[in-house]
Amino acid sequence: MEKADSCRRAASEAIADVEPPQLHDYIEAVLDEASMVPGVLTLESATAAASDGSDIPDLESDLPAGRSVSDHEDGHTTADDTPINHEPLATQAAGVQLIYEGLRLTRLLAHDEPWANESDAAESNTGDLAILAADILVARGFHLLARTDAAGKAVRTVQTFGRDQARRETATDPATIDANLEHDILELAVLTGTAAVGTTPSPHLLATAETIADDAGTVFPPATECLDGHEPSLSDHSLDEHTTDRATSATDH
Repeated sequence: MEKADSCRRAASEAIADVEPPQLHDYIEAVLDEASMVPGVLTLESATAAASDGSDIPDLESDLPAGRSVSDHEDGHTTADDTPINHEPLATQAAGVQLIYEGLRLTRLLAHDEPWANESDAAESNTGDLAILAADILVARGFHLLARTDAAGKAVRTVQTFGRDQARRETATDPATIDANLEHDILELAVLTGTAAVGTTPSPHLLATAETIADDAGTVFPPATECLDGHEPSLSDHSLDEHTTDRATSATDH
């Protein structure tokens, strides 16, 4: 899937200056193995929203100084046959992806602490790299979304994740609590994509994100497996079918 490659490249560019090399390589490995479902859903949501004739604006001003995104240009068009350029939008999609990877890594560390075995120095060192990587991933994701309408939802996603992990210890169904992250991150993806074209998510887009999250649980499969069955229905529904008020359910969880 070309969109997944575009999101992965944009995410890699966002962490290109991380040092030392060992930490950078660790983060690159995380991104190489990651499912790009959150990033790709961001792009697909923008395409679906643009199907009502809206144009995807020039988002180059949102790029970090001295950075570029992928040189890939997607072949989708709007309802009026205007080509949709996903290059700048890939940067915002990468922001969603980076936040998710950082929180997902944090969740793994919280459930299986590598520092528990003090006699295993190698495992402890890996844990130190992992916690630094998680912080950097979330911070860089925030940076890429900072000047967008999705910034508030990104903050709330992290806050909700923290509260969920705190109450997970005494929960009767911790797996369901863990899966809240996937639901919140896909809602963030839909909001980011639609906000990029100046609209709010339709109930259909939000419901599609909910279905994908329900099916995935706490592990997203590759984007080609997870989204191929949903992409036609995403783009077949325009925002004419009733938009969602951004001040309520579009941004709040």
